[in-house]
Formats: sequence, C-alpha cells, structure tokens
Amino acid sequence: MVNQKPFHKTHIFLSLLVFTNVALLVTSKSTIEPCANSDSCNALLGYTVYTELKVSEVASLFQIDPIALLTANAIDISYPDVENHILPSQLFLKIPIVCSCVDGIRKSVSTHYKTRPSDTLASIADSIYSGLVSADQIREANSISDPSVLDVGQTLVVPLPCTCFNGTDNSLPAIYLSYVVTPVDTLAWIAARYSTTLSDLMNVNAMGSTAIKASDILAIPLPACASNFPRYAADYGLIVPNGSYAITASHCLQCSCGPGNLNLYCQPASLAVSCSSMQCRNSNLMVGNVTVQQSGGGCNVTSCNYGGFVNGSIITTLSTSLQPRCPGAQKFPPLIAPPTSVIRDTTFAPSPAPQSDGAGGTGAPKSSSSVPSTTSMLPGLAPIGGPAGSASGSASDACSLINPLANFPTAVLLLLYVKFMMAIL
Repeated sequence: MVNQKPFHKTHIFLSLLVFTNVALLVTSKSTIEPCANSDSCNALLGYTVYTELKVSEVASLFQIDPIALLTANAIDISYPDVENHILPSQLFLKIPIVCSCVDGIRKSVSTHYKTRPSDTLASIADSIYSGLVSADQIREANSISDPSVLDVGQTLVVPLPCTCFNGTDNSLPAIYLSYVVTPVDTLAWIAARYSTTLSDLMNVNAMGSTAIKASDILAIPLPACASNFPRYAADYGLIVPNGSYAITASHCLQCSCGPGNLNLYCQPASLAVSCSSMQCRNSNLMVGNVTVQQSGGGCNVTSCNYGGFVNGSIITTLSTSLQPRCPGAQKFPPLIAPPTSVIRDTTFAPSPAPQSDGAGGTGAPKSSSSVPSTTSMLPGLAPIGGPAGSASGSASDACSLINPLANFPTAVLLLLYVKFMMAIL
C-alpha cells in the first residue's frame, strides 16, 4: 500500500488562506467617511436605469421628488406630463439624496424597497440599484437570516453610499457623487469626465494608486453653489451642482448654479402656483430681480435674493453694492429634453487596446477589444505614483476599503496553491 502524507489541520488552514486571498482580489472597494454627529448633507448617487422606467418610477425607487430628479439632471420640467416620461434603459442619472451619519459612517438609509415575486437580494442590489449596494449589506441592514427566503411585499431598508466632507473640496463648495466603476473605466477617464484631477480623486478616496476595478464605488467631488440659509430654514444646507438646478420652497423657487461662476441664483419656478410673497421689503423687486445704475464711482447693483424657506414663508433679502462695472445678464445652465435614448459619451472614452494583426504588429482596434489598463493616462496628464497626499479640508478623513492584495496577481496565488497541494498529496 502506498503511504500517503497526512492532511493536517495546517494544510486545511493554508488552503483556506489561499482561497480567501483569491476571493479578496475580486472584492470591490468603497470610500467611506467616518462621522460622529447627527448632521446630514445633500449628496448624489450615480445610477444606471436597469430597464425602461417612468421618471416617477425611478424617483419612487429612492423615495425622492420626481421634480428633484429632473432638475438634478438639468432636464426641462416644462414638458407636458414629464413625470410620466419613460426613461430608456442604461441611462445614467444623478440621484439627489440626503446623506446621514449612521453607526459612525456616512450613508443614506431613507430608501426602502418592497420585494416582488422574482426578487433576490442579489438582483435587488446588482440590477435594480445598479451595484450601489451589495446583497450582504441589504441582508445585514434588515437582519435577514436566510437570504434565499424573501417574502413577497416585504419592505427592505436599502443602505446607500454617500459622503459629505463638509460640503467642500479644496476649500471650495462641492457636492459628492457616489460613482460605481464600470469595466471600461479608468481613473483618468473619470477625472476628465467630471472635470477634476487624478490627484484630487486619489486624495478624496484615500487611494495609493490609480488602480480601480468594476464595482468599486468612488466619491467624486462636483463643484457646486452653496446656500447660506439659517439653520431653522426648511431648506438649510441647499447645495446645487454646477450646471444643474434645484426646486425649493414648496416648488415655488428654482435655484441654479453656473455657468461661469459658483453663485447660487434663485428665481420663481415655472411650477409656482400658491406661494407666499416673493417681493423684497421696501422695494418693488421680486426674488431674482436685479437693477443696475452706472455712476462715476462704478455701478450700483441692487438685487432681491432668496434667504430660505421658514414656516411656509419665503424669506427675502435686499442687497445693494457698488461694483467696478455692471454685471451682464444672468446666464443659466442649458436644459435638455427628457431623454428618449442613451447617447454614449465618447468624448473622454478610453481607447481600446490595439490587437495583433498576426504579423507581429498591431492592427486597428477590433470591436471585441480588451478592457483598457486602469493605469493608462490621458494625454497631458502625468502618471501619479505612490501614496496620495493629504486632501484639503475634511476629505483627508476618508477611509478607502481597499483590498491589501489588490495588486497581487491572481495567477501567482493559484500557482502557489497548486504546487502546495502537489507537495502534500
């Protein structure tokens, strides 16, 4: 009889260790922000519509106002029956949410989902909420002991990622977008798409390298216009991303940000029906009105500004200033029609990797090109190596759930495992 080497507990432990390390390689990472108080902020989710849905259906998934969804994406709300407009599958949207402090970290827990007959935790997480949450996170948030058994009509809390970082980035107003990385993304492409830099993204997300992979969730700072409303105002903390709008004061006012500056500008909304007075005291000016008068010393500018929504009343403030020259007409971010199809953004799309033409050279890229390297750079952007420096403001407090073996090749681990098993058998 052939003697066999005993399979000790040590062997079992080492086998589990190798498989655990391999599993970690495919685990996604997410940026979290520690917190220690009960305050909240406005934030955004990057969401991809999983099937054709009405505007109101998408809004219902996140329990938000359909009008808030439209204005956050600069979609014209004056279209007839716009809330019932059908959005195409795979459309990318920014979802406005409230980011709270829960169990010591920033997250949104205001979203609830009612299960349907065909639902599983995986389908809810990966498809319906487009990877913004994992099946395990839903299971833990709802204390589900057996994830294979879901009652139809069961209401689940869906914890969603978000960050605040004091509403600033490099000491300027910002709102943070939680973005799910896709298989073709590179950090350079994401930075270019959202008009930021590689170093800023790395600092905000506490990254030691530019390596990212599909399903990672990054916090992306977007320039924004911040309000200065009193704490007792219903819309305290209102912040509007550059190039978009927000509806406030019970749909009576529309506030916009940009282009050209980061000064919040509010005026009566087209939806306004029954609203309190919008006129500034001791003036015939309404919210959003500006008068200018040229003088020898410069330009006298008088404006009626919005100051918050308090106890159902619109607060207005009249301001007068002397400026070197008179300002031009107010500019507004461009509005788009409700989308009916998905237009692929190829402006900053990663270039496909060249493939061999069979003669030792590289031919034209083929339609089935491989996913670009996550360390490739856009022209004119120098590669960044080594640990990221500390971020300005509170972004340096970010923690990135990064797998410590993320840069260790899977093949090496598998090879070591095979050799180990051959040695003990």
